[in-house]
Amino acid sequence: MNILVTGGAGFIASHVTDLYIAEGYNVLIVDDLSSGSEKNLNPKAKFVKMDIRDAKIRDLIKENHIEVVNHHAAQLKVRDSVENPLNDADINIKGILNILEVIKTHPLKKFIFASSGGAVYGEADVIPTPETFMPRPLSPYGIAKLASEKYLFYYHKNFGLSYTALRYANVFGPRQDPFGEAGVVAIFAKKMLKNETPVINGDGLQTRDYVFVKDVAAANLAVLEKDYCGEINIGTAQEINVNDLAETLKKETGYLGEIKHGEAKLGEQKRSCLNISKAKKILNWEPKYYLSQGLKETVKYFKKNL
Repeated sequence: MNILVTGGAGFIASHVTDLYIAEGYNVLIVDDLSSGSEKNLNPKAKFVKMDIRDAKIRDLIKENHIEVVNHHAAQLKVRDSVENPLNDADINIKGILNILEVIKTHPLKKFIFASSGGAVYGEADVIPTPETFMPRPLSPYGIAKLASEKYLFYYHKNFGLSYTALRYANVFGPRQDPFGEAGVVAIFAKKMLKNETPVINGDGLQTRDYVFVKDVAAANLAVLEKDYCGEINIGTAQEINVNDLAETLKKETGYLGEIKHGEAKLGEQKRSCLNISKAKKILNWEPKYYLSQGLKETVKYFKKNL
């Protein structure tokens, strides 16, 4: 099977690519390297440096006889989306539409979309949050993810596209960017290993559902052979607050310094945790890594690579 992975030089998609190749699939990576890194590229994958908004990507899909698109390329920063919603929409909505338009002349077997559970649901009243909860995103980033899901449904109904949108919880693990705004595990691990003071936004009682990247890659593999069209949560159904996460990382890294609290970020969700019953039933998938195991692997990676 020939699979196109957009954003394949990035954190999550590079792990997905590695697993696809290990399973014997042929992978073409398209990435403009604006946030991804060449060092994440699997040498057995074909790589083309290209923006997902480039019209040439459609020819690339046809020429390489792509059967499945795994779409991870995106503008990733929630705060950037708030500051510049036009740019966020240009990349995250125009980008997916540019690829979806190819199916009118080159039908795909499957389209897998990396969506966001936390960003799409917003401040949910039901925890853990099921896919049936009415989405109410609080950021342009979340709005674009939800809009992309709606476009997928449109192409499904009108052009027969088979798709699955995987709504991720907070993904963490090796290769995550420790210098960005998101990815608290990577950011705190880097600071603690460098003996720098980590800063928690607000009181630290906000909770998240942290899912290890290798489990996420396994979900992307499981969905390949499934006919299900719609949205599926990928998380752990377990929540931990930032204070407790920081203390756990402190023990794992051996950090002896203090942990400070800064100002709370406007609009930040208090709780986010995903119900994964649907993933268990439809994909026969559930996370294999406990948080403690994932943190050990992540810290080990940063010790070696920082």
